[in-house]
Amino acid sequence: MDISAARHAFITGGASGLGLAIGDALAARGLKVTIADVQSSLLDEVLAARGENWRGVLLDVRDRDGWAKAKAEAEAAFGPVDVLVNNAGIAPNGKPFADMPPESFDQIIAINLVGVFNGVQAFGADMRERGRGHIVNTSSMAGLAASTPGTGAYATAKFGVTAMSELLRAEMAPHGVGVTVLCPGFVVTGLGANTARLGGLTRGLPPGAPMPKTDVTSEHVADMVVQAIENDESHVVTHGGSWREIEKRFSAIKAACDLADARGLGGR
Repeated sequence: MDISAARHAFITGGASGLGLAIGDALAARGLKVTIADVQSSLLDEVLAARGENWRGVLLDVRDRDGWAKAKAEAEAAFGPVDVLVNNAGIAPNGKPFADMPPESFDQIIAINLVGVFNGVQAFGADMRERGRGHIVNTSSMAGLAASTPGTGAYATAKFGVTAMSELLRAEMAPHGVGVTVLCPGFVVTGLGANTARLGGLTRGLPPGAPMPKTDVTSEHVADMVVQAIENDESHVVTHGGSWREIEKRFSAIKAACDLADARGLGGR
């Protein structure tokens, strides 16, 4: 979309990390910014350091009534939302599926996947009706290639976000609304701390797992997101060398498809 014509961005998980960096990048392009977060003290801190074109709302993305209230408040202040960034999330729980507390699995799915749907449900129809807008959903490299043990619930949610975004893009394209799925690799953010504040039952990678090293910052990712909105890009992958892990998965799928072709059944 022509980002110079956009007026208002609504960003979940917006008081820190990627969400805040995306807010800063969009504000620099002239948008008014509403950040939604579960941390009132962080919201206050961020807003105190920014101008009148910023506002904050308390929101747990699992709360559908909360979404309706947050949308009404945001649009009463700044007008219709042109850019929606569904960014709120919590970290992996570090558990293999066989040992995972069901309540931990449910929490990760509810925040990381259902929370994204709730955002789309709150704003998507209005964007479609106006025939303009852009939705960015934060997935992960774990939503393109599931290869790290102990991230199973997280990867399950993020694969869901990827699929939701790709289908949503097809649904919204005829109506002039763009959709991008953001698939970051490891970036230093407040994800672990935010998980703890939300009462995450377990978090992080399994004990002894190496901590990735990166020179990719939240600001780098925010610039990529702004570019993706402007160019209507379907996917944003943030780290070079990412195809190696994704290709392993696609190679296995291609091998299965080749075998199905060799069997000669069910062809079109």
